[in-house]
Amino acid sequence: MTQRHDTIVAVATPPGSGGVGVVRLSGPDAHRIAQTLAGPLPPARAAAVRVFKDTQGPIDQGLVVRFDAPHSYTGEHVAELQGHGSPVVLDALVQHALSLGARMAGPGEFTQRAYLNDRLDLAEAEAVADLIAAGSTAAARAAHRSLTGEFSRRVNQLAADIEGIRIEVEASIDFVDEDIQLQEEAAVAQRVRVAQDDLATLLNTAGQGRLLTEGCTVVIAGRPNAGKSSLLNALVGHDAAIVTDIPGTTRDVLRERIQLNGVPVTVLDTAGLRDADDVVEAEGVRRARASIETADHVVYLVDASNDEACAQASQEIAALGRATDTTLVLTKADLVDQRPASALAISILDGSGLAELRQHLTRVLGVQAGAESLLSARRRHLDALNSAGAHMAFAKTCAHNGETDLFAEELRLAHEALGDIIGRVTSDELLGRVFSTFCIGK
Repeated sequence: MTQRHDTIVAVATPPGSGGVGVVRLSGPDAHRIAQTLAGPLPPARAAAVRVFKDTQGPIDQGLVVRFDAPHSYTGEHVAELQGHGSPVVLDALVQHALSLGARMAGPGEFTQRAYLNDRLDLAEAEAVADLIAAGSTAAARAAHRSLTGEFSRRVNQLAADIEGIRIEVEASIDFVDEDIQLQEEAAVAQRVRVAQDDLATLLNTAGQGRLLTEGCTVVIAGRPNAGKSSLLNALVGHDAAIVTDIPGTTRDVLRERIQLNGVPVTVLDTAGLRDADDVVEAEGVRRARASIETADHVVYLVDASNDEACAQASQEIAALGRATDTTLVLTKADLVDQRPASALAISILDGSGLAELRQHLTRVLGVQAGAESLLSARRRHLDALNSAGAHMAFAKTCAHNGETDLFAEELRLAHEALGDIIGRVTSDELLGRVFSTFCIGK
């Protein structure tokens, strides 16, 4: 991956009208093009009032800011035109920049250039997108901690510890004739255990961070008229779903967002599960089952006043194929005299059991209270940490068995897995996946 040699341009503010709109340029011709658009540029890192021009003449007035390479966000020459947020004006300025030799920036290309020019590592670059998309203040704070390098520092420290063990092991192999001996087995085992403990701590922190960043999904499922839509409305605090006594009212999947300890949770209300003759309802049931397959957790509702439904509940849950990730909840608990101690019971009418259900979901989803030390993370980060953990566990076994060559190899693989997080050796395919999630202009 080499530094780009063309100049890119994009609107860096959200689509639509607003008080302020920003056109950003980055690349070797950024200053030349900006000077044509806005006149003489101010000194680096200073702002000046200028009249902005398109191909037809003056069109706006605002601030122009100049940054010189490498002291810019991207590490290249950068210029920003900060004017009024008219889509017409912003597009005219972009079109003029394109006519002067710039190229339209792709999603996340400014941040990608920051990564390629060593202004950010890959984990920090991803934190930029996570901060933009943060759905809660806890998620924003976690993303900021990762953006400022805290996540990367912890990964780098762990990688350095593993590399230190690896160097010593490989030296004992490569220079056996020089009488370079590996440390006592107990000392090496202790260093491996410490690295494993640090890895487990980081994995737990990153796992919580992933919940903040990506959120999780809970599907409300059950037979028709089990109270699914009523529960959705109760959880979100408003009438998001239509509630009637007619079975099969819900035909499609309804999605609403709630927060549990700052973690965004998408709650899905689905069509009642039954054999449906109606084509539309049958499609709703199909979509409900598809949602159940991909959810992080399923809340299966059963009408507590329906003895036959209660008797069949365990079989119906088993048929979902998600028994370990499904919570049985009895609804309409106000209609029965006794509530089973083995299942959660709720009543939408009097609100009983709803607080307990929220606490239960918080627990089963792994949401922990207090996000002061959390870091934004993604699924690929967890995969890399889990991979490193697996290699470290096998390395420990190899060391115990005296298989020094395999010990060294497993340490190398664990070290490389951690390197994938910050992008030490990264494929173009992975970069494409990472930066395709960004907005244009960032």
